[in-house]
Amino acid sequence: MARYIPPKQSKIGQVIDVIVLLVLSIGALYIPLWLGLAGSSKLPLPADNPTWESLGQNAVMVERWEALGYDPASAHDMITARFDYSFTWGALALMVVVIVGYFLMMLRLSEKEYREVIAEKFEGK
Repeated sequence: MARYIPPKQSKIGQVIDVIVLLVLSIGALYIPLWLGLAGSSKLPLPADNPTWESLGQNAVMVERWEALGYDPASAHDMITARFDYSFTWGALALMVVVIVGYFLMMLRLSEKEYREVIAEKFEGK
């Protein structure tokens, strides 16, 4: 069997690959924020006339909040905000299908190259 020789890529091709990967990486991180799917799903607990004690803050914490210019009413939303970790089973199932599908697609698309490399390394002796 002929020795496997990987294809050569030009410098401009490498630059385009880097730009595409950079755009995809930034897009994958920014698009969920832009669509409101991540980052801002915190839900503060409602409270009338909050006090430092009702917010569970000790004397040191109170001192730090006041040094930053906050009072109990203005710090209430930051202290009591909790992330919403709810999800739907359909979204979870879709995520599993996409990940498994991507894995299977990558195995299928690269099977020929894997076989050539394995044949070169182990069957050529």
